[in-house]
Amino acid sequence: MPRGLYADEMVTPQVVVDEGIVEALRVLAERARQAQRTLATSTGAMRQRLLEAMADGIEANRDAILAANQQDLTEANALTSAQRDRLTLDESRLGAMAASIRSVANQPDVVGAIVDGWVLDNGLRVRRVRVPLGVVGVIYENRPNVTSDAAALALYAGNAIVLRGSSLAAHSNRAIVDALRGAIGEVGMPQDLVAMVSQTSRESAIAFMQLGSAMDVLIPRGGPELINTVRTYANVPTIIDGDGNCHVYVDESADLAMAVAIIENAKLQRPGVCNAMETLLVHRAVAEALLLRLDVALASVELRGDEQTRALCPRAHVATEDDYAREFLDLILAVRVVDDLDQAIDHIRRFSSGHSEAIITNSFAHAQRFEREVDAASVLVNASTRFVDGGQLGMGAEIGISTQKLHARGPMGAAQLTTTKILIEGEGQTRH
Repeated sequence: MPRGLYADEMVTPQVVVDEGIVEALRVLAERARQAQRTLATSTGAMRQRLLEAMADGIEANRDAILAANQQDLTEANALTSAQRDRLTLDESRLGAMAASIRSVANQPDVVGAIVDGWVLDNGLRVRRVRVPLGVVGVIYENRPNVTSDAAALALYAGNAIVLRGSSLAAHSNRAIVDALRGAIGEVGMPQDLVAMVSQTSRESAIAFMQLGSAMDVLIPRGGPELINTVRTYANVPTIIDGDGNCHVYVDESADLAMAVAIIENAKLQRPGVCNAMETLLVHRAVAEALLLRLDVALASVELRGDEQTRALCPRAHVATEDDYAREFLDLILAVRVVDDLDQAIDHIRRFSSGHSEAIITNSFAHAQRFEREVDAASVLVNASTRFVDGGQLGMGAEIGISTQKLHARGPMGAAQLTTTKILIEGEGQTRH
Protein backbone atom coordinates (compact mmCIF):
# COMPACT_ATOMS: atom_id res chain seq x y z
CA MET A 1 0.00 0.00 0.00
CA PRO A 2 1.46 3.43 -0.88
CA ARG A 3 2.66 5.76 1.80
CA GLY A 4 0.33 8.55 2.79
CA LEU A 5 0.39 12.03 4.19
CA TYR A 6 2.79 11.47 7.01
CA ALA A 7 5.33 8.82 7.84
CA ASP A 8 2.90 7.14 10.23
CA GLU A 9 -0.15 7.27 7.97
CA MET A 10 -1.26 5.28 4.93
CA VAL A 11 -3.73 6.17 2.18
CA THR A 12 -5.22 4.23 -0.70
CA PRO A 13 -5.01 5.67 -4.22
CA GLN A 14 -8.75 6.41 -4.19
CA VAL A 15 -10.02 8.47 -1.27
CA VAL A 16 -13.73 9.03 -0.80
CA VAL A 17 -14.24 12.24 1.15
CA ASP A 18 -17.39 12.85 3.17
CA GLU A 19 -19.34 15.81 1.78
CA GLY A 20 -19.79 17.14 5.30
CA ILE A 21 -16.02 17.51 5.65
CA VAL A 22 -15.77 19.21 2.27
CA GLU A 23 -18.53 21.70 3.11
CA ALA A 24 -17.01 22.50 6.52
CA LEU A 25 -13.66 23.27 4.90
CA ARG A 26 -15.28 25.44 2.23
CA VAL A 27 -17.05 27.45 4.93
CA LEU A 28 -13.74 27.85 6.77
CA ALA A 29 -12.00 29.07 3.60
CA GLU A 30 -14.86 31.44 2.72
CA ARG A 31 -14.75 33.01 6.18
CA ALA A 32 -11.01 33.46 5.73
CA ARG A 33 -11.59 35.14 2.35
CA GLN A 34 -14.12 37.55 3.84
CA ALA A 35 -11.63 38.43 6.57
CA GLN A 36 -8.83 38.91 4.04
CA ARG A 37 -10.78 41.61 2.23
CA THR A 38 -10.50 43.71 5.35
CA LEU A 39 -6.78 43.12 5.68
CA ALA A 40 -6.12 43.82 2.00
CA THR A 41 -6.98 47.49 2.51
CA SER A 42 -4.87 47.89 5.66
CA THR A 43 -1.69 49.93 5.90
CA GLY A 44 1.71 48.52 6.69
CA ALA A 45 1.58 50.23 10.09
CA MET A 46 -1.72 48.49 10.87
CA ARG A 47 -0.30 45.10 9.95
CA GLN A 48 2.78 45.80 12.01
CA ARG A 49 0.61 46.50 15.06
CA LEU A 50 -1.33 43.33 14.33
CA LEU A 51 1.83 41.21 14.39
CA GLU A 52 3.09 42.88 17.56
CA ALA A 53 -0.19 41.89 19.22
CA MET A 54 0.20 38.32 17.92
CA ALA A 55 3.69 38.09 19.44
CA ASP A 56 2.31 39.40 22.73
CA GLY A 57 -0.43 36.78 22.52
CA ILE A 58 2.10 33.94 22.23
CA GLU A 59 3.93 35.21 25.32
CA ALA A 60 0.75 35.82 27.31
CA ASN A 61 -0.46 32.28 26.61
CA ARG A 62 2.87 30.61 27.31
CA ASP A 63 1.58 28.25 30.00
CA ALA A 64 -1.39 27.05 27.95
CA ILE A 65 0.76 26.43 24.88
CA LEU A 66 3.42 24.52 26.82
CA ALA A 67 0.76 22.43 28.55
CA ALA A 68 -0.82 21.57 25.20
CA ASN A 69 2.59 20.66 23.80
CA GLN A 70 3.26 18.38 26.74
CA GLN A 71 -0.04 16.64 26.02
CA ASP A 72 1.07 16.05 22.42
CA LEU A 73 4.41 14.68 23.59
CA THR A 74 2.71 12.38 26.10
CA GLU A 75 0.28 11.01 23.51
CA ALA A 76 2.91 10.55 20.78
CA ASN A 77 4.21 7.02 20.30
CA ALA A 78 7.35 5.66 18.66
CA LEU A 79 8.87 8.98 17.68
CA THR A 80 12.48 9.18 16.55
CA SER A 81 14.69 11.64 18.40
CA ALA A 82 14.49 13.99 15.42
CA GLN A 83 10.69 13.81 15.31
CA ARG A 84 10.45 14.48 19.05
CA ASP A 85 12.79 17.42 18.68
CA ARG A 86 10.63 18.94 15.94
CA LEU A 87 7.52 18.51 18.06
CA THR A 88 8.93 19.83 21.34
CA LEU A 89 8.34 23.38 22.60
CA ASP A 90 9.99 24.95 25.64
CA GLU A 91 10.41 28.44 27.08
CA SER A 92 13.28 29.20 24.74
CA ARG A 93 11.46 28.06 21.60
CA LEU A 94 8.32 29.95 22.56
CA GLY A 95 10.42 33.06 23.03
CA ALA A 96 11.94 32.46 19.61
CA MET A 97 8.45 32.13 18.10
CA ALA A 98 7.40 35.50 19.49
CA ALA A 99 10.70 37.07 18.40
CA SER A 100 10.21 35.67 14.90
CA ILE A 101 6.78 37.30 14.62
CA ARG A 102 8.25 40.64 15.71
CA SER A 103 11.09 40.23 13.23
CA VAL A 104 8.56 39.82 10.41
CA ALA A 105 6.74 42.95 11.62
CA ASN A 106 9.98 44.91 11.32
CA GLN A 107 10.50 43.95 7.68
CA PRO A 108 9.77 46.53 4.95
CA ASP A 109 6.11 46.52 3.90
CA VAL A 110 5.77 44.47 0.72
CA VAL A 111 2.12 45.19 -0.07
CA GLY A 112 1.94 47.91 -2.70
CA ALA A 113 5.71 47.91 -3.22
CA ILE A 114 6.69 48.85 -6.77
CA VAL A 115 8.58 46.05 -8.49
CA ASP A 116 9.34 48.07 -11.60
CA GLY A 117 7.80 50.76 -13.79
CA TRP A 118 8.22 52.54 -17.10
CA VAL A 119 6.67 55.18 -19.38
CA LEU A 120 5.67 54.29 -22.94
CA ASP A 121 6.21 56.51 -25.99
CA ASN A 122 2.49 57.26 -25.99
CA GLY A 123 2.68 58.65 -22.45
CA LEU A 124 1.13 55.69 -20.62
CA ARG A 125 2.67 55.21 -17.18
CA VAL A 126 3.07 51.54 -16.21
CA ARG A 127 3.88 50.12 -12.76
CA ARG A 128 4.09 46.58 -11.49
CA VAL A 129 3.17 46.41 -7.78
CA ARG A 130 2.97 43.68 -5.16
CA VAL A 131 -0.48 42.58 -3.95
CA PRO A 132 -1.61 39.78 -1.58
CA LEU A 133 -2.24 36.29 -2.90
CA GLY A 134 -5.53 36.10 -0.97
CA VAL A 135 -6.18 32.92 1.02
CA VAL A 136 -3.08 30.84 1.73
CA GLY A 137 -3.39 27.23 2.85
CA VAL A 138 -0.54 25.48 4.65
CA ILE A 139 -0.49 21.74 5.35
CA TYR A 140 2.40 20.63 7.52
CA GLU A 141 3.78 18.00 9.84
CA ASN A 142 4.73 18.12 13.50
CA ARG A 143 6.44 21.52 13.72
CA PRO A 144 4.31 23.76 15.99
CA ASN A 145 6.49 26.81 15.32
CA VAL A 146 5.34 26.66 11.69
CA THR A 147 1.89 27.66 12.95
CA SER A 148 2.99 31.07 14.21
CA ASP A 149 5.64 31.73 11.53
CA ALA A 150 3.25 30.95 8.69
CA ALA A 151 0.47 33.06 10.20
CA ALA A 152 2.76 36.04 10.74
CA LEU A 153 4.15 35.98 7.21
CA ALA A 154 0.77 35.46 5.56
CA LEU A 155 -0.91 38.29 7.46
CA TYR A 156 1.97 40.71 7.02
CA ALA A 157 1.69 40.13 3.26
CA GLY A 158 -2.03 40.93 3.45
CA ASN A 159 -3.32 37.34 3.24
CA ALA A 160 -5.59 35.20 5.35
CA ILE A 161 -4.30 31.75 6.23
CA VAL A 162 -5.91 28.35 6.76
CA LEU A 163 -3.68 25.88 8.61
CA ARG A 164 -3.84 22.10 8.61
CA GLY A 165 -1.29 20.51 10.94
CA SER A 166 -0.70 16.87 11.76
CA SER A 167 -2.47 14.90 14.44
CA LEU A 168 0.81 14.62 16.37
CA ALA A 169 0.83 18.35 17.11
CA ALA A 170 -2.92 18.94 17.26
CA HIS A 171 -3.07 20.24 20.85
CA SER A 172 -0.05 22.53 20.39
CA ASN A 173 -1.33 23.96 17.12
CA ARG A 174 -4.78 24.64 18.54
CA ALA A 175 -3.34 26.45 21.57
CA ILE A 176 -1.12 28.59 19.33
CA VAL A 177 -3.98 29.43 16.96
CA ASP A 178 -6.25 30.32 19.89
CA ALA A 179 -3.58 32.71 21.17
CA LEU A 180 -3.16 34.30 17.73
CA ARG A 181 -6.88 34.66 17.11
CA GLY A 182 -7.39 36.23 20.52
CA ALA A 183 -4.69 38.80 19.77
CA ILE A 184 -6.15 39.54 16.35
CA GLY A 185 -9.57 40.20 17.89
CA GLU A 186 -8.06 42.51 20.50
CA VAL A 187 -6.78 44.89 17.80
CA GLY A 188 -10.16 44.94 16.07
CA MET A 189 -9.34 42.71 13.10
CA PRO A 190 -11.35 39.64 12.01
CA GLN A 191 -10.21 36.53 13.87
CA ASP A 192 -10.85 34.42 10.77
CA LEU A 193 -7.64 35.83 9.28
CA VAL A 194 -6.11 32.77 10.96
CA ALA A 195 -8.11 29.56 10.72
CA MET A 196 -7.26 25.99 11.57
CA VAL A 197 -8.72 22.76 10.22
CA SER A 198 -9.89 20.88 13.30
CA GLN A 199 -10.13 17.48 11.62
CA THR A 200 -6.85 15.55 11.38
CA SER A 201 -8.09 12.58 9.37
CA ARG A 202 -6.59 11.57 6.05
CA GLU A 203 -9.91 12.39 4.37
CA SER A 204 -9.88 15.95 5.70
CA ALA A 205 -6.35 16.43 4.37
CA ILE A 206 -7.37 15.28 0.89
CA ALA A 207 -10.42 17.55 1.00
CA PHE A 208 -8.21 20.45 2.06
CA MET A 209 -6.02 19.86 -0.99
CA GLN A 210 -9.07 19.95 -3.23
CA LEU A 211 -10.67 23.25 -2.23
CA GLY A 212 -10.12 24.62 -5.73
CA SER A 213 -10.94 28.30 -6.08
CA ALA A 214 -11.83 28.58 -2.38
CA MET A 215 -8.06 28.81 -1.72
CA ASP A 216 -5.51 30.75 -3.78
CA VAL A 217 -2.39 28.75 -3.01
CA LEU A 218 -1.45 25.65 -1.00
CA ILE A 219 1.98 25.25 0.60
CA PRO A 220 2.87 21.79 1.92
CA ARG A 221 5.65 21.54 4.51
CA GLY A 222 6.80 18.03 5.18
CA GLY A 223 8.48 14.91 3.93
CA PRO A 224 8.25 13.09 0.60
CA GLU A 225 5.02 11.29 1.56
CA LEU A 226 3.18 14.54 2.13
CA ILE A 227 4.64 16.19 -0.97
CA ASN A 228 3.74 13.24 -3.18
CA THR A 229 0.21 13.16 -1.80
CA VAL A 230 -0.23 16.86 -2.55
CA ARG A 231 1.07 16.35 -6.08
CA THR A 232 -1.39 13.49 -6.55
CA TYR A 233 -4.55 15.06 -5.16
CA ALA A 234 -4.31 18.87 -5.06
CA ASN A 235 -6.40 20.97 -7.42
CA VAL A 236 -5.18 24.20 -5.80
CA PRO A 237 -2.03 25.96 -7.10
CA THR A 238 0.87 24.79 -4.95
CA ILE A 239 4.31 26.03 -3.89
CA ILE A 240 6.28 22.94 -2.96
CA ASP A 241 8.42 23.05 0.16
CA GLY A 242 10.68 20.22 -0.91
CA ASP A 243 12.90 17.86 1.03
CA GLY A 244 16.51 18.74 1.71
CA ASN A 245 19.08 16.24 0.51
CA CYS A 246 21.80 18.83 1.15
CA HIS A 247 25.45 18.26 0.20
CA VAL A 248 28.70 19.72 1.47
CA TYR A 249 31.74 19.32 -0.80
CA VAL A 250 35.21 19.74 0.70
CA ASP A 251 37.60 20.83 -2.05
CA GLU A 252 41.30 19.94 -2.17
CA SER A 253 42.18 23.57 -1.28
CA ALA A 254 39.88 23.75 1.75
CA ASP A 255 40.96 24.88 5.18
CA LEU A 256 40.35 21.64 7.08
CA ALA A 257 39.72 23.34 10.43
CA MET A 258 37.02 25.42 8.75
CA ALA A 259 35.67 22.32 7.05
CA VAL A 260 35.33 20.41 10.32
CA ALA A 261 33.54 23.34 11.99
CA ILE A 262 31.11 23.76 9.10
CA ILE A 263 30.43 20.03 8.82
CA GLU A 264 29.78 19.71 12.56
CA ASN A 265 27.34 22.61 12.45
CA ALA A 266 25.60 21.45 9.27
CA LYS A 267 25.02 17.95 10.63
CA LEU A 268 24.87 18.17 14.40
CA GLN A 269 23.25 21.48 15.33
CA ARG A 270 19.78 20.23 14.40
CA PRO A 271 19.83 17.09 12.29
CA GLY A 272 16.06 16.77 11.94
CA VAL A 273 15.52 19.83 9.73
CA CYS A 274 15.58 20.28 5.97
CA ASN A 275 18.74 22.40 5.80
CA ALA A 276 20.90 19.89 7.67
CA MET A 277 23.68 18.24 5.66
CA GLU A 278 22.83 14.72 4.50
CA THR A 279 25.77 13.90 2.19
CA LEU A 280 29.46 14.80 2.51
CA LEU A 281 31.67 14.77 -0.57
CA VAL A 282 35.43 14.88 0.05
CA HIS A 283 38.25 15.45 -2.45
CA ARG A 284 40.65 12.50 -2.56
CA ALA A 285 43.65 14.71 -1.72
CA VAL A 286 42.26 15.70 1.72
CA ALA A 287 40.11 12.64 2.44
CA GLU A 288 42.46 10.87 4.84
CA ALA A 289 43.24 13.95 6.96
CA LEU A 290 39.63 15.13 7.05
CA LEU A 291 37.98 11.78 7.75
CA LEU A 292 40.37 11.10 10.63
CA ARG A 293 39.18 14.32 12.25
CA LEU A 294 35.53 13.69 11.45
CA ASP A 295 35.68 10.18 12.89
CA VAL A 296 36.05 11.92 16.25
CA ALA A 297 34.01 15.10 15.61
CA LEU A 298 31.03 13.10 14.30
CA ALA A 299 31.30 10.25 16.80
CA SER A 300 27.52 10.35 17.41
CA VAL A 301 26.75 10.10 13.69
CA GLU A 302 26.32 6.83 11.78
CA LEU A 303 28.47 7.06 8.66
CA ARG A 304 27.63 5.32 5.40
CA GLY A 305 30.32 5.51 2.76
CA ASP A 306 31.82 4.28 -0.46
CA GLU A 307 34.77 1.89 -0.54
CA GLN A 308 37.39 4.62 -0.13
CA THR A 309 35.53 6.15 2.80
CA ARG A 310 35.28 2.79 4.54
CA ALA A 311 39.00 2.15 4.04
CA LEU A 312 39.82 5.42 5.79
CA CYS A 313 37.05 5.16 8.38
CA PRO A 314 36.40 1.49 9.21
CA ARG A 315 33.31 2.16 11.32
CA ALA A 316 31.43 3.45 8.27
CA HIS A 317 28.75 1.18 6.81
CA VAL A 318 28.27 0.52 3.11
CA ALA A 319 26.47 3.39 1.38
CA THR A 320 23.83 2.42 -1.17
CA GLU A 321 22.38 4.46 -4.01
CA ASP A 322 19.34 4.98 -1.82
CA ASP A 323 21.52 6.43 0.96
CA TYR A 324 22.92 9.06 -1.39
CA ALA A 325 19.39 9.98 -2.46
CA ARG A 326 17.88 10.16 1.06
CA GLU A 327 16.99 12.96 3.40
CA PHE A 328 17.82 11.17 6.68
CA LEU A 329 16.65 13.88 9.12
CA ASP A 330 18.66 11.98 11.69
CA LEU A 331 22.22 11.39 12.92
CA ILE A 332 23.15 9.53 9.74
CA LEU A 333 25.51 10.84 7.07
CA ALA A 334 26.34 9.51 3.60
CA VAL A 335 29.99 10.08 2.59
CA ARG A 336 31.78 9.76 -0.73
CA VAL A 337 35.37 10.41 -1.76
CA VAL A 338 35.57 12.11 -5.17
CA ASP A 339 38.42 12.66 -7.59
CA ASP A 340 37.77 16.33 -8.34
CA LEU A 341 35.24 19.16 -8.53
CA ASP A 342 33.71 17.73 -11.70
CA GLN A 343 32.88 14.46 -9.98
CA ALA A 344 31.44 16.33 -6.99
CA ILE A 345 29.19 18.42 -9.22
CA ASP A 346 28.11 15.33 -11.16
CA HIS A 347 27.15 13.60 -7.90
CA ILE A 348 25.13 16.62 -6.76
CA ARG A 349 23.37 16.86 -10.12
CA ARG A 350 22.37 13.22 -9.82
CA PHE A 351 21.17 13.15 -6.21
CA SER A 352 20.35 16.71 -5.17
CA SER A 353 16.79 17.60 -4.20
CA GLY A 354 17.52 21.19 -5.25
CA HIS A 355 17.46 22.60 -1.71
CA SER A 356 20.91 23.73 -0.51
CA GLU A 357 24.42 22.80 -1.66
CA ALA A 358 27.72 23.99 -0.19
CA ILE A 359 31.40 24.02 -1.13
CA ILE A 360 34.31 24.54 1.24
CA THR A 361 37.28 25.85 -0.72
CA ASN A 362 40.06 28.42 -0.86
CA SER A 363 39.94 28.46 -4.65
CA PHE A 364 38.05 31.45 -6.03
CA ALA A 365 37.78 29.74 -9.42
CA HIS A 366 36.28 26.59 -7.89
CA ALA A 367 33.84 28.65 -5.80
CA GLN A 368 32.68 30.48 -8.92
CA ARG A 369 32.26 27.23 -10.85
CA PHE A 370 30.27 25.70 -8.02
CA GLU A 371 27.99 28.73 -7.78
CA ARG A 372 27.49 28.77 -11.54
CA GLU A 373 27.04 25.07 -12.26
CA VAL A 374 25.16 23.74 -9.22
CA ASP A 375 21.41 24.08 -9.72
CA ALA A 376 19.76 24.51 -6.31
CA ALA A 377 17.56 27.01 -4.54
CA SER A 378 20.54 28.02 -2.37
CA VAL A 379 24.26 27.61 -3.02
CA LEU A 380 26.79 28.37 -0.29
CA VAL A 381 30.54 28.96 -0.26
CA ASN A 382 32.42 28.36 3.02
CA ALA A 383 29.27 28.45 5.15
CA SER A 384 26.96 25.95 6.82
CA THR A 385 23.79 24.84 5.06
CA ARG A 386 21.99 25.69 8.32
CA PHE A 387 22.01 29.34 7.22
CA VAL A 388 19.40 28.58 4.54
CA ASP A 389 16.56 29.86 6.67
CA GLY A 390 14.38 32.93 6.31
CA GLY A 391 15.17 34.23 9.77
CA GLN A 392 18.91 33.71 9.35
CA LEU A 393 18.88 35.45 5.97
CA GLY A 394 17.18 38.60 7.23
CA MET A 395 13.67 37.77 6.00
CA GLY A 396 12.18 37.70 9.50
CA ALA A 397 10.92 34.14 9.14
CA GLU A 398 9.89 31.73 6.42
CA ILE A 399 6.77 29.85 5.51
CA GLY A 400 8.93 27.19 3.87
CA ILE A 401 11.81 26.68 1.46
CA SER A 402 10.68 26.24 -2.11
CA THR A 403 12.68 23.87 -4.29
CA GLN A 404 10.63 24.56 -7.40
CA LYS A 405 11.42 27.22 -9.97
CA LEU A 406 8.15 29.05 -10.59
CA HIS A 407 6.86 31.96 -8.48
CA ALA A 408 9.16 31.41 -5.50
CA ARG A 409 12.45 29.62 -4.92
CA GLY A 410 14.42 29.29 -1.70
CA PRO A 411 13.24 30.59 1.70
CA MET A 412 9.77 32.13 1.35
CA GLY A 413 9.22 35.31 3.33
CA ALA A 414 6.45 37.88 3.10
CA ALA A 415 7.42 39.01 -0.41
CA GLN A 416 7.01 35.46 -1.73
CA LEU A 417 3.43 35.43 -0.40
CA THR A 418 2.44 38.19 -2.80
CA THR A 419 1.78 38.31 -6.50
CA THR A 420 1.84 41.34 -8.76
CA LYS A 421 -0.57 43.40 -10.77
CA ILE A 422 0.14 45.98 -13.45
CA LEU A 423 -1.21 49.51 -13.02
CA ILE A 424 -1.55 51.57 -16.21
CA GLU A 425 -2.31 55.31 -16.04
CA GLY A 426 -2.99 57.55 -18.99
CA GLU A 427 -4.65 60.76 -20.16
CA GLY A 428 -7.16 59.44 -22.69
CA GLN A 429 -4.84 57.37 -24.88
CA THR A 430 -6.49 54.97 -27.32
CA ARG A 431 -4.90 52.15 -29.32
CA HIS A 432 -4.56 52.53 -33.06
